Amino acid sequence: MNVPVSIFWFRRDLRLHDNAGLYQALTGPHPVLPLFIFDRTILDDLPHKQDARVQFIQEQISQLHAQLQAIGSSILVKIGSPQQVWEELMQSYQITAAYTNRDYEPYASDRDETVAQLLAVKGIPFHTFKDHVIFEKEEVLKDNGTPYTVFTPYSRKWLAKLNSQQVPLATEMVSQYLLPFQTEEHFHQFLPTSPLSLPSLEDLGFQKSSIPIPPTTIPQSIVKNYDQTRNFPALAGTSRLGVHFRFGTISLREKARAAQRLNATFLNELIWRDFYSQILAHFPRVATQSFQSKYDAIPWRNNLDEFELWKAGQTGYPIVDAGMRELAATGFMHNRVRMITASFLTKHLLIDWRWGESWFAEKLLDYDLASNSGGWQWAAGCGTDAAPYFRIFNPTEQTKKFDPEYKYIRKWVPEFGTVKYPKPMVDHAFARNRCLETYKKALDPSATI
Repeated sequence: MNVPVSIFWFRRDLRLHDNAGLYQALTGPHPVLPLFIFDRTILDDLPHKQDARVQFIQEQISQLHAQLQAIGSSILVKIGSPQQVWEELMQSYQITAAYTNRDYEPYASDRDETVAQLLAVKGIPFHTFKDHVIFEKEEVLKDNGTPYTVFTPYSRKWLAKLNSQQVPLATEMVSQYLLPFQTEEHFHQFLPTSPLSLPSLEDLGFQKSSIPIPPTTIPQSIVKNYDQTRNFPALAGTSRLGVHFRFGTISLREKARAAQRLNATFLNELIWRDFYSQILAHFPRVATQSFQSKYDAIPWRNNLDEFELWKAGQTGYPIVDAGMRELAATGFMHNRVRMITASFLTKHLLIDWRWGESWFAEKLLDYDLASNSGGWQWAAGCGTDAAPYFRIFNPTEQTKKFDPEYKYIRKWVPEFGTVKYPKPMVDHAFARNRCLETYKKALDPSATI
């Protein structure tokens, strides 16, 4: 194609609405060709061919395709390695610039650096923008310019920055950092083209999954009452929007504006997303190593049979088993139960947090490396938490507090209370003492509890 074009590369931002990088592309000087790459490096690592996330992405790309067709454009979809795809694109199109939104995971950073260098050889600029978080790693720092490694002071600085500059939006005043990008005003800048072909799920080597995806819209009451309902897994008290935040099918800025107006606790959960994202960006080793490196000395038991019982929801602790079965059936697990199941694996069974993190990575619809690694290290006591390893959740007490009528448990563990349900695989008091002794000995042999 001899017409000069800019290319916008969709990744974790599968929407036309309020898309930062897309807005910048559309306000540039040349028509914009949308691009999505099904990255073989990622697809080939997935262990199952009925992965609901791949199906979800394929369906979202089809929706984008239909939306673009309605305005006389289309989306170019490729399968392969990003480097190979971009090499081919430079042969087929007169590319003046590439635009995309930043991804902060180590693989993504390396991939983007490779593509940027490839384009630079041809004099093509590679423009990247912030869209997946409210504040990036350099935007919320200590006064001495170093990153925060504890959440509470980070959240205070985050909120102070958010509230520092209020500007009008429609009938309300909002933070300038939450203003939407008016992409719709510039849709005429999409490259006019006849519909381009889309790969099917089968073309990608995958099959349909029976796991449903939660909707993008939720009742306002869920956010409004979030602080009162979020800890009770039997209630529909959480947003279930994680998968949409993960793949950018909703605007984070839009949801943050609503949270700021409706519920500070919900907004706090969005701050946690930014916090773990900046931790991963500043300390990429946390993808595979403990944030507090001394915890890498823990002598994990790593009993494979016990790990399999945990995965299958057959531990004999009903709140743990309910969570693991919910995860297997739906690709979702309630956040309170995520903490309980993670604590049980790492503290009761002394199984390496990385084993649990990998299992969640395989099963969670909303899997996000930064948040998942952060959450697992929090549970194991080796992460950013200031007072870690003495916290060992008692599953029975957690049940009394958060599922006292066993509604959640009975939904996922119907044999609970019958002879078919297994006995606890380990005694809580024994497991707790074993954990404390193991951690204490590994971390500081002279310490006392």
